[in-house]
Amino acid sequence: MNRSNFMKLFGLGTVALYSFPSMAFNTQKSDTLELIGKGNPTVFGNGFSLRKEAYDAFVKMTAAAAKDGIEIHPVSSYRNYAHQNRIWERKYKRFTKQGLSPIKAIEKIIAYSTIPGTSRHHWATDIDIIDKSASYSGDVLVPEKFHGDGPFCKLREWLETNANTYDFYIVYTDDAHRKGFEYEPWHYSYAPLSKPMLKEYRKLDIKKMLQAEKLMGSEHFDENFINSYIKENILDINPELL
Repeated sequence: MNRSNFMKLFGLGTVALYSFPSMAFNTQKSDTLELIGKGNPTVFGNGFSLRKEAYDAFVKMTAAAAKDGIEIHPVSSYRNYAHQNRIWERKYKRFTKQGLSPIKAIEKIIAYSTIPGTSRHHWATDIDIIDKSASYSGDVLVPEKFHGDGPFCKLREWLETNANTYDFYIVYTDDAHRKGFEYEPWHYSYAPLSKPMLKEYRKLDIKKMLQAEKLMGSEHFDENFINSYIKENILDINPELL
């Protein structure tokens, strides 16, 4: 891809179209920009946003969990590029103000948060969930709350047994051999949509995209860092989602 075509693809002014598999979308054409959070996907939900097929499956899963006394509650779902960038900038500023070097700050951010343009939440197929019926306080998206005496243990156990029935799969598993993002027992992805989207996403020139964006700290995104990020953070996930 030459620079001219690249700028058309990832710039804000010109929209390029890409054909996705019809099985994955209700429409034959979808903005390539949707893959990096700069498009305008059609989403559904009250207090959360998912593509129609994922939304329908999530509603069914939520109803089934309710019968077992679990109130599945979305904490985060679709996030566009601007939203992800706000998260990135907030964390980058906080960590560097705390005295971390830019590189150390970036390493700390990508333990749990993605670089804007690379988040699965851009696709409106992934969702972070907790059990609203449980008694909890403080930060909710921490692994400890899903294990031991944590308030969301019942939810985790239910999801491990039932989520796949509704085509939702945990993304970042508790696998000691897995690299990249830390274990996230709250993050599930609707596989029938996210798998083909990941396939198309891998066709993009992610290196050029990250190097072209003027993100805080992006001057430290050298080739080795980007290669490692793609291999470990984007692709080292639950094999069921590849």
